[in-house]
Amino acid sequence: SSIGYKTVYKPIAPANLGTVQLVADAQQLGEVVVKADFPKTRVKGNAMVTTVTGNVLEKAGTGNDLLDKIPGLSAEDGSVNVFGSGAAEIYINGRKMRNSSELDQLSSDNIKSVEVLRNPGARYDASVKAVVRIITKKPQGEGFGFSNRAYLGYQYDLALLDQFNFNYRKGGFDLGGMLFGRDNKFEENKILTQKTCLDKVWTQNSDMKSPFHTQNMAAMLSLNYQFNENQVMGVRYDFDRSPQIEMRLNMNTSIHVDNTLEEESKSHTHSVTTSNKHTVNAYYNGSFDDWNVDLNVDGMWLDNNNPIVTDEYVRQSDKTEVNSIVHTQSNSQNELYAAKLIVGHPLWGGSFSIGGEYTYSNRTDSYVNDEHVISDNENKIKENAVSAFAMYAHSFGQLQAEAGVNSDYYEFGKRMDEQSRKYDNVFPSISLSYPIGKTQLMISYSGNIERPSYNRLSSAVIYGNKYTYESGNPLLRSSILNTLSLNTSWKWLYFNMNYSRIKDMQIQISKSYSDADPSISLFTYTNVPKVDKLNATLSASPTIGIWSPQFTAMYSQQWFVMDTPDGPKNLNNPIAFFKWGNTFSFPKDFQLNIDLETSTR
Repeated sequence: SSIGYKTVYKPIAPANLGTVQLVADAQQLGEVVVKADFPKTRVKGNAMVTTVTGNVLEKAGTGNDLLDKIPGLSAEDGSVNVFGSGAAEIYINGRKMRNSSELDQLSSDNIKSVEVLRNPGARYDASVKAVVRIITKKPQGEGFGFSNRAYLGYQYDLALLDQFNFNYRKGGFDLGGMLFGRDNKFEENKILTQKTCLDKVWTQNSDMKSPFHTQNMAAMLSLNYQFNENQVMGVRYDFDRSPQIEMRLNMNTSIHVDNTLEEESKSHTHSVTTSNKHTVNAYYNGSFDDWNVDLNVDGMWLDNNNPIVTDEYVRQSDKTEVNSIVHTQSNSQNELYAAKLIVGHPLWGGSFSIGGEYTYSNRTDSYVNDEHVISDNENKIKENAVSAFAMYAHSFGQLQAEAGVNSDYYEFGKRMDEQSRKYDNVFPSISLSYPIGKTQLMISYSGNIERPSYNRLSSAVIYGNKYTYESGNPLLRSSILNTLSLNTSWKWLYFNMNYSRIKDMQIQISKSYSDADPSISLFTYTNVPKVDKLNATLSASPTIGIWSPQFTAMYSQQWFVMDTPDGPKNLNNPIAFFKWGNTFSFPKDFQLNIDLETSTR
């Protein structure tokens, strides 16, 4: 039906029509049915966009659960990886996520869409190889509201979660908060074979069972104010505490020397990690005439405390029995301050953006061993990173082009000159997108840098067991990547392929701990001169009645030759990954999910 007003006809002379009184009128309309075939996942500009509103993904669960169902993504406990690109940087409504628990605190039915950028472009730091942007639904209504979410699961043991959200909105004022608690138990079990090739071959076979018990509590308070449709600013504070991250490692090991049993051991490792984390974010987004300004300022403070006790029982081939206990204590304190400013303006029929980012971080690591089996250690790293970018985007009819350059200056200092670094690089990026009928096509190129993490740069030697130590490498260099990528989508089909050439790729290797103890393996990091990688993803997401299947096949291959005791060895065998998700929608919002995944060796 249409409720309107009867049409009024009046002469236009004289020009003053006087008061025109409209009389209400109701009309019964004929029936119109509108059907649309809108794909869940499609290529749009330089992003792969998945629409969540209006399909089965709305009921996926948490933000983690949702991202794990996006083609080419895997998500677990706040760690999000883009297949072929690696770890992704997460943005929620334009704000960088600095606390991984935020995804667990986000409900899928509050998410509007998810954008995946495999070539993020110049506006992001050159070390960022993939970006996931989450856009949530705009809250409706005014006044006070609250919600509570509870979760009960079982994986080796019970997992419990509860989250309470509240919100008050009035005019442009928006106050929100959250209380969160989780108790989770799970296991990681594996069998590990390690060979050390000296004058004799030492073979270590270990059966490892690791039960975990984690407890986490969090609180959030946010305040936003929208002055008008063009001006908004806000501040958010997050507190995250883990009073207990308990790990127990039970390991049965046999040592053979040239296929002769040398010794058998049983070890039990127990650690209880505690951590406290505070994050503050303030932001402003505004438009002035044709100018747009986006400013974010962040602060983060994090400390970890991790005592470890390892109890080892060794029975040697001559029946000698040795029992030893090793106590270690590792602590870290971290602080970070960051600011990012982006300014945009229309130019020559397109859009031009320029901006910069500054990050300061300070970290102290200490490692103490009471029995002096390995040396005590303390590392201090201070970092200053400055980057600037310029980007231009233009549409030539249906063809969309985007190009940019990121000038990256990065420095971290230590007292050892050889271990102090300066990076001063320029990284270009360009992308072209064009629709061919119902097929969306995008091709892009980007240059990136992968800097070593704090752990990889640490010189501390960590005790694993009698024959296995682990350490970083303070001399580790950054990796430089050049990547060419193709994205295409057609209806419910999506395909991506990217090819990367990596200079100075960082890998983990095993080598003898020392000449005095060659049978002890030290796991550490090194650079290899050049590696080529090819990755491809094909995903199909049709809807068949109440059944919404999603099948994803992923292919990965590298071209890499490594020196081994038997001479150079090609590590070129491809790996295939397969994920098959099935969602069945029933009346009254009931939903059944059956998901499977596997990979080749």
